[in-house]
Amino acid sequence: MTLQELLNRAETRLHDAALSYGHGTTNARDEAVWLVLWSLGLPLDSELDEIASRPLGAEQVSHAEALIARRIGTRLPAAYLTHEAWLQGVPFYVDERAIVPRSFIAELIADGGFDAWLSDDTRRVLDLCTGNGSLAVLAAMAWPEVQVTGADLSPDALAVARINVDRHGLLDRITLQESDGMAACPGPWDLVLCNPPYVNAQSMADLPAEYRAEPELALAGGTDGMDFVRTLLRDLPERLSPHGVLVLEIGNERAHFESAFPSLEAIWLSTSAGDDQVLLLTADALRALS
Repeated sequence: MTLQELLNRAETRLHDAALSYGHGTTNARDEAVWLVLWSLGLPLDSELDEIASRPLGAEQVSHAEALIARRIGTRLPAAYLTHEAWLQGVPFYVDERAIVPRSFIAELIADGGFDAWLSDDTRRVLDLCTGNGSLAVLAAMAWPEVQVTGADLSPDALAVARINVDRHGLLDRITLQESDGMAACPGPWDLVLCNPPYVNAQSMADLPAEYRAEPELALAGGTDGMDFVRTLLRDLPERLSPHGVLVLEIGNERAHFESAFPSLEAIWLSTSAGDDQVLLLTADALRALS
């Protein structure tokens, strides 16, 4: 069997299993490529046209098909099976103790999407709800002059984040802190990044198995998805520096956000998912709200 034949067979099996995606891929083809290449020890950015006709041994085929069978049988996200996820070309370790990283804030860090609101005085950065630490790592990579704190309520998630901070050699620039919201993060902060639990109760009830495999703590945001956000916006103003800003991801909950905070002057940032997934709030806007 050639690699191309194996990929085609894997794609068909995944498609016929009616799986859900969104943890690094969006369709059966890309998922098949990810899992098959990973199982063969090949780079995920391999040029498929150059290696498609490569013949495979029986053991290689068996190993790859066993991984495809695990994906179908368990309905676990592929990242939990490979223990690896990628954001902006940077690899991160992940397992079931932390949500699979997929924040659109990563794009904005890499593309300078909110650099206009930062300054030479931006030195203290908080990644709140850090999960596996990916945004904290990307922030430290993007801005070598800053110190980053990654905070999370979950000790399990922080243990995963520690692996990634160490993996990328950033132990001297990233501090990890167990904190219930802002409780253990007094600041003052110049920049707060936050991809919080924001999924509303009805959407939580409708989640497919792949998403239910993730820690509920990282997803569930209450009836309208805004429980964590309400507390954050209440507590944050006194912990921001005068020039500080909050970059907040709220997914598909813009309507609920605007209903909860109708007078808030939010700046919506453009990402590959559109203009209503991530917003920026200045210290002045937050203080006006409070």
